[in-house]
Amino acid sequence: MQAFVSRRLPREGAALLAAAGGCSIQQWDSDEPIPRSELLAGVAGKHGLLCVLSDRVDKEVLDAAGPNLKIISTLSVGVDHLDLEEIKKRGIRVGYTPDILTDATAELSVALLLATCRRLLEAVEEVKNGGWTSWKPLWMCGYGLSGSTVGIIGLGRIVPLTKLAEKSDFVVVTCSLTPGTKGMCNKDFFSRMKKTSVFINTSRGAVVSQEDLYQALVSGQIAAAGLDVTSPEPLPTDHPLLSLKNCMILPHIGSATYATRNAMSVLAANNLLAGLKGESMPSELPL
Repeated sequence: MQAFVSRRLPREGAALLAAAGGCSIQQWDSDEPIPRSELLAGVAGKHGLLCVLSDRVDKEVLDAAGPNLKIISTLSVGVDHLDLEEIKKRGIRVGYTPDILTDATAELSVALLLATCRRLLEAVEEVKNGGWTSWKPLWMCGYGLSGSTVGIIGLGRIVPLTKLAEKSDFVVVTCSLTPGTKGMCNKDFFSRMKKTSVFINTSRGAVVSQEDLYQALVSGQIAAAGLDVTSPEPLPTDHPLLSLKNCMILPHIGSATYATRNAMSVLAANNLLAGLKGESMPSELPL
């Protein structure tokens, strides 16, 4: 059996694949994204593919792989980079890594919420650029969580957005990207939020209309926003959102702890190896 791995893996997952008998592994051995041409060449004739969320696995990749491809293991919980309809049509199984990154992403959501509502990034910059001159009663004031209402989109189901937007002081988006959630945080949604509300997104960038979010921030419709995900990724450095002091943007680091990424790599490796053997995967995506 032959498999292609599209990125350098964390240590524990890499060790599992290296020790696997009866399986030949070819790898794009870099932390940087694999060029499209290299992905197409690497997957040719392979029985398995271990990819990451920035690899677009569509009909072109599947055609390049050919009929041998039986298993795709993705190092992610999100699968919107996979053409699931085409994958299902070809009878290819998919492994993914849910649950493992839940705690790390939840921690990041809280950290981003606190950093945004208390204007920490702005405060650090004021220390660096000499803006900190003396203590002032209203200087660098933000919004506190104590006594506030936090609305969360993504606790197992999509809550009624109208009520959530109108009642919450802070809105945190953690849901999956689906046809129903794509672009749901739009002009109408932001118009229903309080002017003192803070918006946080740690799910997928496409859940939000970034143009509408920009207008909501510029016009004062909402107070601030913190994003760990954008569309596209990475966000162009000249994007209007990056010009705003009341918008904090992180480079999609929700699951970025050493323990979490290692655990994800182990699960992705085990999914790949089990799929190559035709066995039950530890975490298979129902198609």
